[in-house]
This record gives sequence, C-alpha cells and structure tokens, in this order.
Amino acid sequence: MSQRITPLRSYRFSHNQQKEQVFRIKALAQAIASAVLGMAVIASVASAILPSQAIAAEAAVSRDYQIAAGPLGTALSEFAAAAGVTLSFDPSQVAGLQSPGLRGNVSVKQGFDRITEGTGFEIVAQSDTSYLLRKIPVQSLAPRDAAVSVLPELAVSVSGKAPGSITEGTGSYTTWSTSSSTRLNLSLQETPQAITVMTRQRMDDQGLISLNDILDATAGITVKPFGFGADGPQLWARGSSITNFQVDGVPMSSSMSNYLQSNVIYDRVEIVKGATGMMSGLGTPSATINMIRKRPTLEPKTSLTAEAGNWSRYGAGIDISRPLNEDGSVRARLVADYKRQGAWTDDYRQDYGVLYGIGEIDLTDSTLLTLGFSHITRNTDAPIRSFPILYTNGQPTGAKPSDQGSPKWTYYDHRHNSIFASLEHKIGSGWSAKAEVTHARYKYEAVIASLVGDVNQATGAGARAQMPLWASETKQTSLDAYVTGPFSLFGQQHELIGGVTLSQIDGEGPNHPVARQNITDIFNWANETAEPSFSKTGHTTSKEYQYSAYLSTRLQLSEATSLLLGGRITDWKRDRKSLTYASNDVSETHDRERNVVIPYAGIVHALNDTYALYASYTKIFNPQGDRVRDVNNRPLDPEEGTSYEAGIKASFKGGALTSSLSVFRTEQDRLALYNAAVVAYETANNATTKGVELELNGELAPGWQFSSGYTYSETTNREGERIMTRIPRNIVKVFTIYRLPGDWNRFTLGGGVNWESKTGDPLPVYTQEHYALVNLMARYEVNKQLSITAHLNNVLNKEYYVAVAGANGTYGPPRNFMASLKYTF
Repeated sequence: MSQRITPLRSYRFSHNQQKEQVFRIKALAQAIASAVLGMAVIASVASAILPSQAIAAEAAVSRDYQIAAGPLGTALSEFAAAAGVTLSFDPSQVAGLQSPGLRGNVSVKQGFDRITEGTGFEIVAQSDTSYLLRKIPVQSLAPRDAAVSVLPELAVSVSGKAPGSITEGTGSYTTWSTSSSTRLNLSLQETPQAITVMTRQRMDDQGLISLNDILDATAGITVKPFGFGADGPQLWARGSSITNFQVDGVPMSSSMSNYLQSNVIYDRVEIVKGATGMMSGLGTPSATINMIRKRPTLEPKTSLTAEAGNWSRYGAGIDISRPLNEDGSVRARLVADYKRQGAWTDDYRQDYGVLYGIGEIDLTDSTLLTLGFSHITRNTDAPIRSFPILYTNGQPTGAKPSDQGSPKWTYYDHRHNSIFASLEHKIGSGWSAKAEVTHARYKYEAVIASLVGDVNQATGAGARAQMPLWASETKQTSLDAYVTGPFSLFGQQHELIGGVTLSQIDGEGPNHPVARQNITDIFNWANETAEPSFSKTGHTTSKEYQYSAYLSTRLQLSEATSLLLGGRITDWKRDRKSLTYASNDVSETHDRERNVVIPYAGIVHALNDTYALYASYTKIFNPQGDRVRDVNNRPLDPEEGTSYEAGIKASFKGGALTSSLSVFRTEQDRLALYNAAVVAYETANNATTKGVELELNGELAPGWQFSSGYTYSETTNREGERIMTRIPRNIVKVFTIYRLPGDWNRFTLGGGVNWESKTGDPLPVYTQEHYALVNLMARYEVNKQLSITAHLNNVLNKEYYVAVAGANGTYGPPRNFMASLKYTF
C-alpha cells in the first residue's frame, strides 16, 4: 500500500489552520471550564480533609521588652524567646539586614512590627504561639522598577514561591530563593549543587529571546546548533546531553521540543548543574532546566514592546497584568508576542508567535487556584543547514555564511499548545500542599534538505542532497502533587517534602523514505535541487509512562550545618509499534524498568554569614531515546552511573551578589555516542567526566550588575582517551551592565564576551580553533514609562563554526543589531 504525497500542499499548516488553532476559543474555554470544575472539587475535598488552623487575634496583654538594635535575625530570635512564641524564618533571608530594635511596652504583634520596620519583611501569625516571617510583596527590590508587585505569598513553603524568588522588577542578576535542586525553597548558598538563575532583568538586558538564547548565555552550558530554524541545537553540560526540562518544577519531556519556549512567558529560568534524578525521575547527569512562569501582579501593569533589526527582523508584543475585582482575589495576566526573523542567507524567513495567559483565584484565604494556557507557533522557510567545509583532499571549500542557505521549498513548522491548572492549599503551621495538572501537545511538520557526502575538489562530485519528510505529534499529560512543611526535632527546625509525579507521553507519525539527489555544484545546490514527492510507507506510534514518588528532607544538624537526604522511586515503560504498509508487517518493542531508586544526599556547612562548604552525591539512570539504536536497529540499554560534586559558595551584600566554586566527577556506563561511519549509536562504558565551574552573579555596586562563569570539563573513556570532542574543554561567559550615575543616569551601558576553546568531531578531521564573541548593549530611559534599547552582537564580525561534524560545519551568526522600544504604564 502506497500513498503519494506532495509535502507543501498536504502537510504544511495553512494560514487558516494556524488562525483556527490560535483562536479556538470555544475549545479552550471548554478545557478551562473542565479544569476549574475539577480543581474546585479538589479544593472542596482538600478543605474537608485538611482544615486550616485558626489564626489567633493579637495578644491583649502587653509586656515590656528591651531588644537592642542590630542584626535583624538576632533581634527576631531574642524577641521570640522573650515573648515565649515560635518564629519560623530562614536566616539567609535576612542576612545583612539591620533592625532598629525595641524598647517599650507592646503586644507580640506590635513588637514584631517595630523590629521589622523598614526591613521589607513582616511577621504573620500561624497559630496562638506560632509566627512566620515573610517578605512584604508589594515592595520592589529595585526602586526604579517599582511598578511590579505581587500578592502576598499563599504559603512560603510552596516550591518556587518563597519570598525573594520572583525576579521580575528586582533589577537583579541573582535571586534569593530557588527550589529546582531538591524542591525545597533554599537560597543559592543552601543548595548543595551549582545552580545558575537567568533572571528577568538579565534576559531583557542581553536580548535573549528563546530558551536556546538563554542557555547559550548560561555558564557551563554548551549550545551546538547544526542548523538554524529546523531541529533544536544539541545542548550539553558536564559531558552529557541535556534532556531534563521542567516548567514550574513539573517535568516536561524532551520530545516536546522545549527549545521553542519563549522568554516572554517566564519570570526566570533556573539551571541546576549535574544529575537531578531525584526531581526529574530519569535523565542525564548534565543539567536540569526549570522554567518558572510569570504570575499576575496585584497592581495593574501593561507593557508594550516593538523591535526592528537587520536581516528584515521586526516584532511587537504586549504584556497585561491586573486584578479583576476590587479586593484582588481574582487576577490575570495575558502576554502576546510576534517576531519575524530573517537571517544571513537569502530565503530564510521565520514567524515566531507566542500567546500566554494565566489566572489566579483565591478560593479562600488558604486556597489558591491557578489556571493557564500557552500557545507557540514557529514556522521557518528555507532553514539554514550545515555545509561542506573540506574537500576529500583536506583542502577548505572556501564556504561563507551565506552559502548555508537551503532550497526555497524547504520548511520546518512547529506548533506547541499547553493548558495547566494547579491548586495550592495552606494546611497550617507552615505546611502546604499543591497539585498541578498539565496537558501539552506538540506537532511538527517539515521537509528539509541537507548536503552530505565527500566532495571531490577537482570534479565537484560526491555530494548529494538528503531530503526527509518529517511529521509527528506528541501529547504529554502530567499530574504532580506534593506536601511540604517544617517540623521540629531535637531542638532544631527541619523541612520535609514528599510527592508523586505521573506522566504519560503519546507520539505518532507517518513514515517516509528519505529522498536523495546527486549534486554537481555545492555552491549552487539550493537552486539545483528539485523538490521531491514522497510515498507514505508506514506509521509509527509510541506510548511512554513514568510513575514516581519522592521524599526529601533538610535536617538542620546544627545552626551551621544542614543535611539533605532524599530519593525517588520510578516505574517507567515505553511501547513502540511500527506498521509497514507494503508488507503489512508490524514491529513492536517494549521496554520497562520497575522500582528504579535514585538516592540523593547533600550537606552544607556555613563557615560564617558569607561562606559555606557543600558536597552532594546522586545516582544516574537514563533510558536511551527512542531513536538511539545500534547498527542492528536495536535499542540500547539504559545509561547508569554516579555523580559527585563539592564546592564552596558565598553570598555578599545580603544575597545581592552570589558566587560558587564547584568541582565535579561523573562516572557513566552505556554512554551513547553517535558513530557517523555506521550511522548508528555505540556505547562507552567506564566513561568519566571531570571538571571545575566558577561563577559570580549579582550586584557589584549600585547600578552595576555582573555575571561571569568559567567551566572546565573533559570526558574520557576507559582507556583515558578524550571523547565528546564537540564539547569545548574550556568556556568563559561574561556579561555586565552599568547604569551611569548623576546627570547621566538615564543611560545604561553593557556588554559581554563568550569564549570557548577548540572543538571538532572528530578532532583529526577538522578543528574549530578557540574563538571569542563580543556583544554590546545600551539603554536610554526617555522617562519612567519609555525606554530604548540597542543590541550589537558579534561586534567584531567573527567568522566561526558554531558546530562541526566531520567535514561539515555550521557558521554562527555574523554581526547583527536590534533596536527595541518598551513602554510601561
């Protein structure tokens, strides 16, 4: 059975289909209504099972207190002890802050108010004798960006929502709290792994658009695109491919092409280096990328943006956030963004559209319902592909960046839709529970063309165009639920979190043979290559399930030392079925792993208020990707191993400036390595990755934000030979901005350098020598509402191969500029 298909007519999204998908309001409304109904039922059940404790009124009897002015943490502890009450707070939150002290006859509530006056923090009663410190949310950390304000936190211990975690409006290059490593809300100094937080301010300052851009600017991450506008780039950290992605802490399969994600949706991106199997379930020991969504703000806020640059690039966006009723118990945010992207080749064109909405409803004082959706469309004409850079005799072909263009009829279209709903409930005594349901669909359709083969310099023969038609749709449905809170034991306060993650991923797509055509002139191949037609030869479906439960605790062994222990147990299954029409043959594979236990242990010891030592250990278990197969087309066994890390962290200026020095070692068995000679994967046992990472992020001085990182990493096989040579041994990434003082304070100037050492795959064929890219930015604030920003990238117009495979390479972008306007009111 065979079916003839003309790809551009039968497969490509039409403009009407795109509009219909974007504006299917009726279907979206039905989905949201169903989510509201389901979560309302959960809220009712949760309220019945877990009634919130009553909050006592202010004590009627006043007493006399004498608390000296000094460090805020000390004053709070002394007052709580004198008043005979329990106060829960994280000392790192108030490090560097001073209290005016207290002298006089006051109640407990009045006393706490006076001690915290002017600090940006407040005390909230949890019970008759229990109190909780939290940041006053309506105060911005950056006075000039004070328009952003968020509602009081529902529960401090809900992951990702601790005071100081939201970065929008802070103007900072660091954050005061993260939860991506262990799910517990910890400061960077308390987290026993290296972690980088790409804040809202830094994404704006560097002009980072997509997740690719964000990761390319992140210390310790290697981004190697073998084209632009088609498949996502290869992402690497610590010698392994990055496959662990999360949105608000909920794992998102790498098959959902997360590289499409846009920065307009997110407040920040937290990148945890090393293995995080306890939180991700399964995955490589590279890094986990956790994208934290923007939330509605209490005060009305609207921003309009517009941009234009060379290569016929332009775009516009709007971000609206406001309460929907008088008391702010219902609030919403809507973000829309569109960009038209050109490039340094003639026919490249990309349309990139994003629509994001989120709403929050305070069902009670203790229960929060969140609903939202996102829609991403990215359609590319004539995507850029790698190009031959060497002839068979080893001489360079003399290719230029403009030679990487592909035929006009090639395209790569993506569509990603997601809806989500979560319910958060404050149980009492600092304990909270959260459940989130997410359903996402990703569809792509493409006909691309690539030059392959060995090219003879004298005759021009040997090259051929390889042209596949790809089409597939993937759906992921996830449920993530957990309970977290503090507990007392042996005179110390500890924290505990336990939860479950359930996920199902369904994929399906047609099978087509790859079309090929011999090429006589590689420099004219885009015009020479004829558009093929395709026969649909079969169909493939797959189902993947992952069910896991985890438990993690932070034990305060002493005032200076904390021990983090945890683990996750996972059941994983993948079924794959492929039908061949001509023979009516069906091939099936079934892979399953039961009761996989991933332990985690970490220890942090504070030397003083500034420095802390840490170490961590975890196991690795990662089923190979569905397409990772050996020369006999058999799936490879899962990768396993162990990851170790140790280092020292520092926090200066009350957490406004953070730094870390980490050393790591990863031992892996069955590490999958692609062998182009046999067009299949092979495995390496006893592979070892060793390295060092150094980072510094935050405020060096008022108006001066700085970010820098150095990474050394090398992976060797059991014979001690270097493998993974497409990953540079050394990487340096620096970016900084400075707001000029005095009469020039409307101007902000910035710039950065990215440098990496030589790479090649393999090194004996071709080596891209070390290179550095210089980028500059400048911003002028016309007034409090309007600002103008300019970016100049690759200032020195460096010609370099951003990725090399054998005798083919992909040029990085030449010098380019972008100017943008932002109006906020």
